[in-house]
Amino acid sequence: MFATIGWAIVRFVAVMVVSYLVNQALAKRPGSQSPDATAAKDWNFPQSDEGVPQCVFFGDTWTEDWQVLAYGNYRTSEIKKG
Repeated sequence: MFATIGWAIVRFVAVMVVSYLVNQALAKRPGSQSPDATAAKDWNFPQSDEGVPQCVFFGDTWTEDWQVLAYGNYRTSEIKKG
């Protein structure tokens, strides 16, 4: 009885090792090129036309019109831990 349990454990470990090796062999390798930084031209923000009255909200609120008046300052330098 213990022999069958022992062989079941050995078979389980062998299947896990083979699965790990196949996974590592088929995994994508990271490229050496770093991704390009995101620029403002890469985004498509909906903005209102000139001369249209704008609402200013403070806090969280819902509105029927959806527009972007301003967006963040995108960094081009790395974020360093320190």
